Amino acid sequence: MDSGTLILGIAGICGFYMAWNIGANDVANSMATAVGARAITLRQAVILAGILNVAGAVFVGKHVTGTVSKGLVSPEAIGDTRVLMLGMLASILAAGIWVMLATWTAMPVSTTHSIIGALVGFGLVAAGPDAIDWELLSEVMASWVISPLAGGLLSFTIFHLIIKTIFNSKDPLRSAFFVSPVLIGSTFFIMAAALLMKTEAGTYFLGSSFADGIPGDDITRSLTMSAIIGSIAGLIGMVLMYRVFKRVTGYEGVEFFFRRLQILTSCYVAFSQGANDVANAIGPMATIFAVHGESEVPAEVQVPLWLLFLGGIGIMVGILTWGYRVMKTVAFKITDITNTRGFSIDFGVATTVLVASKMSLPVSTTHTAVGAVVGVGLAGGLAGVDLGILRRIVISWLITLPVAAGTSAAIFLSIRPFI
Repeated sequence: MDSGTLILGIAGICGFYMAWNIGANDVANSMATAVGARAITLRQAVILAGILNVAGAVFVGKHVTGTVSKGLVSPEAIGDTRVLMLGMLASILAAGIWVMLATWTAMPVSTTHSIIGALVGFGLVAAGPDAIDWELLSEVMASWVISPLAGGLLSFTIFHLIIKTIFNSKDPLRSAFFVSPVLIGSTFFIMAAALLMKTEAGTYFLGSSFADGIPGDDITRSLTMSAIIGSIAGLIGMVLMYRVFKRVTGYEGVEFFFRRLQILTSCYVAFSQGANDVANAIGPMATIFAVHGESEVPAEVQVPLWLLFLGGIGIMVGILTWGYRVMKTVAFKITDITNTRGFSIDFGVATTVLVASKMSLPVSTTHTAVGAVVGVGLAGGLAGVDLGILRRIVISWLITLPVAAGTSAAIFLSIRPFI
């Protein structure tokens, strides 16, 4: 067996290992609020998150995977395809080790930071600063700051809107009857748009006879269809709300309805998480797969559908086995989470991450989720946030990139002499 084939086999194992770690650590981003607000049980959370992460990875994951697989570290600067394969292997392994240690301590670190840091560490020791696309790296790093702020601001705004329009009204349940369909419709609109714009599902839809009846270009037709789906979902939500309206009253009725609605938005986050975070495991693997057996680096790295599916399965296994550890930290230790707070958090996180995925930016779902939890917590004042646990989380964020970079560089230099 030649060394290239050996690297490919080991990389497949390490890629699955990294995906497992993503599931174990990042499941908290999607289902922690629903568990914290007791909308679903821990067992139900890990099962739902597993299924929807696979769906998000397969249907929308290709965009971000392209950025991680080839955009950050220049294959041309590396030159030797076997060196590139070895570096990608070292990056996957280094990121996986760090995320596993973080999960063991129940800290929600960024798997995106981990793999990006690992790639930078390998690129620097393999070919120097010229191997790194610093402009792209600066954009990615800026998104790590922007995403928690955006998630926190959006979640804070949604929760503030719920307070003003529902809880502060004379008849909260009646107000919820009219406001909730708008929130439901918006959720389905964004999910549908993510599925239809520049994906396999979107290509199939645009080629159907139904889409021919919608005027405009591909983007306009996709957005129009998304608006139709969102409107239908909003109307269905109004019908469901009417049934709640007849059974319960007052604030209890509002929380009762949002408990059901929060399950939907948690699924929404799980889907968007699979779309963005699968790249952290599959991006380097896609590069290894593309250059295996080649004397030169291909002009474009293709991401096979089966590879996205493999990453999604790995994430699901991680969720089912170790996902409960970090979920408990985010669900119960940062701030108190009610159903309305949980809905606001989920909406902010999923929307931010899905938009980033469509822009091919590998943002940190973890940062976005924690930012959203803090944003909603601050709606009740600074005392509503446990600053001690938040400080520990931020410290773990700050050391992730340099630790992953150093570990990746060390692994690469250790195994390079053997090829």
